[in-house]
Amino acid sequence: MKTLIFTIGILFACITLKAQDAREISEKASNAIQLDAMEMVSTLKISSAKGDERSRTMSTATRKFDNVSKTMMKFIEPADVRGTTLLVFDYEDKDDDMWIYMPALRKTRRIVSSEKGKNFMGSEFTNADMSKPNLDEFNYKLLGDETIDGNLCWKVESTCKTEDQQDQYGFSKRVIYVDKANYLTYKMEYYDLSGELSKVESMKEYKKQSNGSYFAFLMEMKNVKNNRRSVMTIDKFQLGSKISEAQFSPAMIEK
Repeated sequence: MKTLIFTIGILFACITLKAQDAREISEKASNAIQLDAMEMVSTLKISSAKGDERSRTMSTATRKFDNVSKTMMKFIEPADVRGTTLLVFDYEDKDDDMWIYMPALRKTRRIVSSEKGKNFMGSEFTNADMSKPNLDEFNYKLLGDETIDGNLCWKVESTCKTEDQQDQYGFSKRVIYVDKANYLTYKMEYYDLSGELSKVESMKEYKKQSNGSYFAFLMEMKNVKNNRRSVMTIDKFQLGSKISEAQFSPAMIEK
């Protein structure tokens, strides 16, 4: 009997350790790309299944104030989206706040939780992709190893804990491929609310910054169901930002 109890205890400890390891890997992967302040100009190309393409240019600025990371994304080109601005307050201990300013309406409105899983400006990225996910909202599981572009990676599954979180993020679970050498994520697989693979994101052209963090200069999101594709490339990048906290406000993004 003691042997049986000891064996069960060892098995339980191993299962718990694996869960902790998967959570720890996800956290280190998130920290590997953590930037407290930066500015950049990027190009977003949106391709249809037929190959038709639209291109959009936007400027982005991020700064961390106390425990809140604030990000402002403003579209520069083309003319029909110029001035459209997304503002994100990314909190460490609660749900993010998001606002969007639409020049045609001359009005800023809050993006509610049910809209965070919606497409970002007509692309295959979502509004939720524009902020850092809360790690505590997921359960984690190690699925094994896999090699991506010659890099040996952990394969980690993160599953939304509640249906509300599924609705908010727009997926039921996500599988990420994390480099064992440096914790960089090269691929993410998103599964819809029915458990079927819906989108695959690839992160490439990582560049190490002076603060030790990395940043991917090319990100691609492909919808495997409708064959639509969106690619974001970084044209200009600057570590750090001098934009004041006052500029990161719903009232100021209208100006």
